[in-house]
Amino acid sequence: MEERYSRQILFSPIAEEGQRHISKSTVLIIGCGALGTAISETLVRAGVKKIILADRDYVEASNLQRQQLFTEEDARQKIPKVIAAKRRLVEIRSNVEIEVVLDHIDGEKMAKLVKGCDLLLDATDNFETRLTMNDIAWKYKIPWIYGACVGSTSISFSFIPGKTPCFQCLLPALPSVNETCDTAGIIAPAVQITASHQSAEALKWLSGNHDAMRTKMLTYDCWHNTSIEVGISRLQKSTCPTCGETPSYPALNREHETSFAVLCGRNTVQVIPEKNRLLTLEEVATVANRLNKSYKKTPYFIEMMMNDYRAIIFKNGRLLIHGLKDVQEGRKIYHQYFG
Repeated sequence: MEERYSRQILFSPIAEEGQRHISKSTVLIIGCGALGTAISETLVRAGVKKIILADRDYVEASNLQRQQLFTEEDARQKIPKVIAAKRRLVEIRSNVEIEVVLDHIDGEKMAKLVKGCDLLLDATDNFETRLTMNDIAWKYKIPWIYGACVGSTSISFSFIPGKTPCFQCLLPALPSVNETCDTAGIIAPAVQITASHQSAEALKWLSGNHDAMRTKMLTYDCWHNTSIEVGISRLQKSTCPTCGETPSYPALNREHETSFAVLCGRNTVQVIPEKNRLLTLEEVATVANRLNKSYKKTPYFIEMMMNDYRAIIFKNGRLLIHGLKDVQEGRKIYHQYFG
């Protein structure tokens, strides 16, 4: 071990003791796209004992520009991302334990996966799953490291139960519609910077250097050469349903999740957003304009094409995606457009 990790051991904050901690650790990574592949490779090379990779998607050609573990052949064969990633990761380090989960991860599944984990890493692409991760982290007292990137911008922060505010505390300050890679594009350096910040925080935690963890949320734009660090400690609320005095963990309550369902006999997927994420017609119009998509607006709804499907978005935030029977495809389209 010392030869393989000699340069990491020479780094005095880690040293031999920190490396021993890393080599015994288990990490759960939710998402196996751009961030998930970069983070998992870094942690495998750093000597983490076990990585659990969870993702519901397969490799496509548009992934190859930034998702570093995948090849053209993976895209041609539409290999599930977790399968292709595992195959490459065990080539990098043969003794690593990789557990893969090819599924949409809800609160119930995440609660099972997180048992025995030392750290939870966000490599997802949607608000709904992050709220679930946040509640799981606080319920089971496991830190999670948030990361997001779009365009040339990256953002990251480490949420630590008992020490920092939680993601739920930030809700009033977060937009209900987020830009996504499908609406605003992305360049690979923004991915690598985000993943590097997350991986550095992960190594701090796993090696026992908890006092070195970042205390402010970092936003960095690698194209415009700007960075902002924002303290969020004042956002913590005693009434927060996740980290407050009487937590109820709303994201783990199915009634509070974004609801996806096929309407009986109508060949339509209905989406009812979580109550803190209700879409407005103005926000939907902004997304449509950004994508140069034509749309019809009435006082009651907006009608537009989302991929190859006709969608109706009502003023209360409810969506109908017509011509679709697959809930998972409906979920993917919703997050593709609205984050």
